[in-house]
Amino acid sequence: MPLLLLDLDNTLLDRAGAFRSWAQNFLSEIGAPADDLDWLLSVDADGLTDRWDVADAIRERYGLRTPSIELVDAQHEGMAHYTRLDPLIACALRIAGDAGWVPVVVCNGTVRQEDTKIRRTGLDRYVADWVISEEVGVSKPNPRIFALAAQRARMHLRGAWVVGDGPEADIGGAAAVGLPSVWLHRGRRWVDRRFAPTRVVDGLIQAVAAVLVGC
Repeated sequence: MPLLLLDLDNTLLDRAGAFRSWAQNFLSEIGAPADDLDWLLSVDADGLTDRWDVADAIRERYGLRTPSIELVDAQHEGMAHYTRLDPLIACALRIAGDAGWVPVVVCNGTVRQEDTKIRRTGLDRYVADWVISEEVGVSKPNPRIFALAAQRARMHLRGAWVVGDGPEADIGGAAAVGLPSVWLHRGRRWVDRRFAPTRVVDGLIQAVAAVLVGC
């Protein structure tokens, strides 16, 4: 029974879509132009920008007196509210489990944010466990977080696959620990010459199929 080590945001859950929905609603609430959505999406940088920095950018652009901590909380709550688990992804995880794979989430982020999304969406019913970087004190691509995930599942890393959309965090992490990987390209081209994914696919469903065939 090998491990299937899965990224969370934009792999199992549509983080980009959830942030877009929150951003549209937030801008409408403060009376900002709808065209500012592109600006806010660029500031967010697909989740790579710290939530506090996003909050400070919003305060500065719109001259808001709202404390930054309230804007950070609004982002956390908004993301949790708008994040949904695609039933087809749930089905794919169940198929992987029936085929003998043990799905474990390995993600960078805060316990508050990531744990909430996993539980509120019902994703916890389809994975064996999850490891969050803030909780264990180490982040992807550090190989140690994958080893900790294996320990959490009481399994070996031997035979495991890594699936994710992050070139550095997921695929670089897989390369560092010597595991095969599947990269979710999301319309991007692979450009890193230091390492490369074993498979390149469009989404999680195709990734599970690639792992089942590749094993």
